[in-house]
Amino acid sequence: MNASVKVPLSIRRLALLLGGLAMFGPFSIDTIFPAFPAMGAELGADKLQMQQTISVYLVAYALMSIVHGPLSDAIGRRRVIIGGLAVFTLASVACALSTDLPTLLFFRAVQGLSAGVGLIVGRAVIRDVLHGDDAQRLMSQVMMIFGIAPAIAPIIGGWILGWAHWPAIFWFLVGFSVLLLAAVIVLLPETHPPQARLALKPKRLLRDYVAIFLNPRFQRLTAAGAFNFGALFLYIASAPAFVLDILKLNERQFAWFFVPTIGGMVLGSFVSGRAAGKIGGDRLVNIGFGFCALALAINLGYNLWTSQPQVPWAIIPMCIGAFGIALVFPIVTLSILDMYPHQRGSASSLQAFSGLVVNALLAGVISPWLSDSAVHLAIAASVLTAVAWGFWRWEAFVSKAACARVPEDAVIVEPQDSM
Repeated sequence: MNASVKVPLSIRRLALLLGGLAMFGPFSIDTIFPAFPAMGAELGADKLQMQQTISVYLVAYALMSIVHGPLSDAIGRRRVIIGGLAVFTLASVACALSTDLPTLLFFRAVQGLSAGVGLIVGRAVIRDVLHGDDAQRLMSQVMMIFGIAPAIAPIIGGWILGWAHWPAIFWFLVGFSVLLLAAVIVLLPETHPPQARLALKPKRLLRDYVAIFLNPRFQRLTAAGAFNFGALFLYIASAPAFVLDILKLNERQFAWFFVPTIGGMVLGSFVSGRAAGKIGGDRLVNIGFGFCALALAINLGYNLWTSQPQVPWAIIPMCIGAFGIALVFPIVTLSILDMYPHQRGSASSLQAFSGLVVNALLAGVISPWLSDSAVHLAIAASVLTAVAWGFWRWEAFVSKAACARVPEDAVIVEPQDSM
């Protein structure tokens, strides 16, 4: 642990808390999937209109994500997390009470505005207290817990629909966020001390964001992570059509898709944590992309071969791809945070914003356009992964060239982290 930050929680308990904070964002997306038909029938909305309940959430999430990190750099991580959880709780209450689609969409946007605090600020907390291999281990543990959310969320949503009306799903989100709020108030210490905080000045913040965003290395790493995860998120955003229309399953069978897929991500996160300090980060990323390529080859081949995708064969590639993504993402994220030791919140926010813009486009534009065909989804996922791999190889080439230009007798001074 960083000697300047004393955290009374054990690493395991901190991982559980940060993982729980990261979960309530995916819960907001995936828990309502089984209720799409019932919600659409009651609110007079078709499939495309129901898809916008995801899109408006993601757009709001993306817009606010550029604020969460810098705000936590200025006033502390704990305050921002508590404030975000409180707003999310109230927005979930309003969603449960909504009786028409415009009202629901408005409060879904409010949910999105607040939901990013757990994941975005949580990443900064990890790097506040740990560095190097220890940070990779904790990041992987948080991803393991975070990965459970998309697997169990639609299952919970299906169970709730079995005994209650669809608003009960939002009441479940209210209860979950209240539980997290209590846990943060009682258990989470402040990891960003006052002496390390930056003044929240709009001009400086804009200047910092422009400098970070225009950094070519930041662009390459962020694009590699965003497009690689986007290949999986395309299927998550298309889950109602993929599960109900393409696989011909019912509202209570979303587990066929989510459990194996997220199981692959959890296993990949476990392997990433165990590999910390034993396998180099670059090598681990290359291995991860290798699994992603294997998954896409199987997925594309299977869907071109069959006219009616079936479980489990249509799901196996998702599991393999999620495993590879979980090997790639922690390394890419920590590399970005380590570029800006004094502006981790801002770097985390801008990385999240970039990924969320990609995800919002996938959910609001690409998914409705392609989710009528398993082949179309497989081709799009292949293109996304290929783009991610291209950015990663570009970064590797530039880094290798930069190292080659350093004279052998040069003295390399590592940047010091003031934290």
